[in-house]
Amino acid sequence: MNAFRISDVLTATRAILASGDPRRLCSGVNTDTRSLRPGELFFALRGPSHDGNRFAREASEKGAAGIVLCAEIGHVPAEAALVSRDIPVLLHPDPRAMLADLARWHRARIPARVIGVTGSCGKTTTKNILVELLGSRMTTIGSPNSFNNDIGVPLTLFLADDATEALVVEIGTNGPGEIAHLASIAKPDAGIVTTVGAAHLEGLGSIDGVAIEKGALVEAIPEDGFCVLNADNPWTRSMRRRARCRVLTFSLEGEGDLDARDVWFHPGGTTFRLEGREITSPLLGLHNVQNLLAALAACRGLGLEIEEVLPAVSRLRAGRGRLDRIQCGRYTLIDDSYNANPESARASVRTLAGLHGHRRRVLVLGDMLELGPLAPELHHEIGVEAARSGIDLLVLVGELTRATAAGALSEGLPADRVIHLADTEEAIARVPRVLDTGDVVLVKGSRRTGLDRLVKELVERELAATGNAA
Repeated sequence: MNAFRISDVLTATRAILASGDPRRLCSGVNTDTRSLRPGELFFALRGPSHDGNRFAREASEKGAAGIVLCAEIGHVPAEAALVSRDIPVLLHPDPRAMLADLARWHRARIPARVIGVTGSCGKTTTKNILVELLGSRMTTIGSPNSFNNDIGVPLTLFLADDATEALVVEIGTNGPGEIAHLASIAKPDAGIVTTVGAAHLEGLGSIDGVAIEKGALVEAIPEDGFCVLNADNPWTRSMRRRARCRVLTFSLEGEGDLDARDVWFHPGGTTFRLEGREITSPLLGLHNVQNLLAALAACRGLGLEIEEVLPAVSRLRAGRGRLDRIQCGRYTLIDDSYNANPESARASVRTLAGLHGHRRRVLVLGDMLELGPLAPELHHEIGVEAARSGIDLLVLVGELTRATAAGALSEGLPADRVIHLADTEEAIARVPRVLDTGDVVLVKGSRRTGLDRLVKELVERELAATGNAA
């Protein structure tokens, strides 16, 4: 990022300088002493289980250009005495809010066009696709990993400098008002809403609440910008009414501005037709076709022709735990364990159902969390979907998935093809024994269920059995 002085920080955030030279230059921003580099400004953030002030000495020893401590007005915390005298110490009652204010100041001084990406699922994948496509034509930066909250969004903005032409920012939410707040920091010139579905219902209450929250990104786009919406989603019509900007849409076999037709899966990925072209993506699943369409629509919105970015499609790769195909000894493993909600779980079921040429299609599904009172009904629906889709074996992990088992059985899946396990530990012990040569197995669950540990176990067992090193 562009260097800045401590005096700039004081002006942008109304922090108090307790000691040190306000002319001191900073080369960046950090909130974690484990990755802190010399010359960066360290923010001591507080949370329910941690106090960043405790890391003041470590930040000083690692050569921070300045240290922001949490302190009430008129009070200097004891940790300030642990900082080297040549390092400026700044005080603020809420360093997290101060980080957002400094990010707003930085956003105003960079020329990059900022594209915000949100949605109930597909945010990270769409962001990664768009970064790859745009990066083939212009200097582009994207959110690292899933930096999509009120810490991650500011840290993403700080990665950009005067040379950055496009900045793709992932924007998430757990409760009402969060997207509007994050948009007020990022000031996006364009936005993508991948889809609206049942996610974070504990905080947002209902799918209507999700749609209202996601639509806050649409409202934040200025008149001279654009937003990309999913024409196949029933909440798009209401979001479109909230837009001041130009709207571009995408669809599967529908009426979008970009409409994918004749979609089919094969060992090399997914192929579809778009405006007379045949496009092959290495990524699996209908929802990844939608994610690619959303990114292509954004490229068009930024003035790029689709032909200009198509060569980059062949370089797309599934992120870890996001429909990542692994040839795992005797069988094919699809690791989709990063997270789960009903929308993404349905997409995974349909992806698995579309894979042919295998002995059995096996779905391992863990609990989907943060769904509130609707959790039993939504888990039941996934069981019905799995049975209707022709899944050969359904392995369910966790208490909530008892409703998934009931849904599958009610739709006619035989009882001997439904296995319920109490937790991930039991899954690690039993799942390897039910898999056989030629199977394709997809593992899906909310992050806190820990099914990534099952994936690791399956891979390590198969590698050991074949005599290969991990």
